[in-house]
Amino acid sequence: MTPEIRKIVTYDEEVLIEGFRVAETPWRMFAVAAVVRNPWAGRYVDDLTPEIRAYGPLLGEMLTDRMLRLAGSGEAIEAYGKAAVVGLDGEVEHASGLIHTLRFGNHYRQAVGAKSYLAFTNTRGPANAPIMVPLMDKNDAGRRSHYLTIQFAIPDAPRADEIVVVLGAAMSGRPHHRIGDRYQDLKDLGHDLDNPAAV
Repeated sequence: MTPEIRKIVTYDEEVLIEGFRVAETPWRMFAVAAVVRNPWAGRYVDDLTPEIRAYGPLLGEMLTDRMLRLAGSGEAIEAYGKAAVVGLDGEVEHASGLIHTLRFGNHYRQAVGAKSYLAFTNTRGPANAPIMVPLMDKNDAGRRSHYLTIQFAIPDAPRADEIVVVLGAAMSGRPHHRIGDRYQDLKDLGHDLDNPAAV
């Protein structure tokens, strides 16, 4: 059992000027999306496990390999995330099933040496639906400079019987970051940062 992939789409942007000011280094975000036939489209299926176990590792490995080629190395990626958009003949559960499995995400997590969980979205929509890939620092979930979102769309996907499965990355945080990190807020509010239960 292997996923039927109709196409693979790469999105890549470099921001040179942000907030009317030149960035010291280009702010680069990119993503790779696989447009996959939804094996559960148009019907209710109780057990999604067989397809999840079959598709997850293959999609995770393939998309991770392409992300690493775009980045040059896993170390170069600072922020990461994932997303899935299911077509109108599917359930949001189908989108969730293909990306919310360690068989999918662990390929990427291990390849970039990450400690944080993968930020995510799972939505439903027609062809050209917005694809939103939230990102965060791969090692520090409280680092706000790396709270980012990649936005793009694929004009002919997802078709009603497809799922778009996506990995995203950034090579840095936002240029001119100046809103501080989560930890300062917690400290200001009196939380004990040495006690994980308090955070």
